Amino acid sequence: MTQIADRTVLFADLRGSTALYETLGNAEATSVVTHCVNAMGRPVVQFGGQVIKTLGDGLMAVFTSPGPAVQAAAQMQDVLESMVQKGRERGASSGLRALRLQVALARGEVVEMAGDCYGDAVNVAARLLDHAGDNETLITDDVLQGLSPDQRARFRSLDRLTLRGRVEPVPVHVMGGRRGGDSAVTQFGGDVTVALEPDGLRLAWLDATRVFASQQMPVVLGRSPQAAFSVDDSRVSRSHAKVDWHGGSFLLTDLSYNGTYVRFNDGEIVSLRRGSCTLHGNGAIGLGGSPSDPTSACVRFDVLRFADTQPQAMPAFQFDHGNR
Repeated sequence: MTQIADRTVLFADLRGSTALYETLGNAEATSVVTHCVNAMGRPVVQFGGQVIKTLGDGLMAVFTSPGPAVQAAAQMQDVLESMVQKGRERGASSGLRALRLQVALARGEVVEMAGDCYGDAVNVAARLLDHAGDNETLITDDVLQGLSPDQRARFRSLDRLTLRGRVEPVPVHVMGGRRGGDSAVTQFGGDVTVALEPDGLRLAWLDATRVFASQQMPVVLGRSPQAAFSVDDSRVSRSHAKVDWHGGSFLLTDLSYNGTYVRFNDGEIVSLRRGSCTLHGNGAIGLGGSPSDPTSACVRFDVLRFADTQPQAMPAFQFDHGNR
């Protein structure tokens, strides 16, 4: 039977699963990924949705209204966070500890036919997923309008995003803080205490130092003279990486062919291949090479929270509102 109905469409994608196959082997990695995807499906059923299909390391689901869909998305994020935390406590492989979840939701008329769904809302949700950062949930404006005031308060506008294959930009919103607690598990291990939002991000390469406020995001790092932070090195792409302001934090995303690497102040290095990670504390960003390689172009970074600094010790930073 074929019917047309207003539905909220959810796509979820488990990132970091490729590393599991490298570290655990095909059989064990397949078992872990399948277990995680099945766990993601339980909140869908719990909140009255329907899993339409699984997609290797992700799934597609539909709901009759936006509220339960958003509740399911939040629960899915919590479920994966709990699984990763338990894995860390039990000494699981670094591949398991690096798993992240991206969720995207759109709303509109869909055609339900032969157990599948088709329509513009399906296409928008699928393409919006490409813009979601690690452990992030994005929704369209149509989804937001169907939420209760309490649920709406959890989201912050990202303005309009241009989605692949669409002419008109789409208004998008990102879910803010997590429920139940003030710490967030990150892909590079350990918990990050969430206090006040950062006031700025300082980037330094050779003699060039600039401080950017969240309102100036996104900031592109690259070899191009037009890049907001220009790094003139042969291994650096013209637009190598970008920093966005997502969910009250600075999110670094690799855009290059040679990769981007982040060394945090605890010494651990995260390799990004078209992936993302949240910047915290201070460290170094290797553009096209690891920060451990003395010949690579390394940009030093500091996430600044002026409220945590004693007045007499506060550096005289000035936010740069100009273009390079």
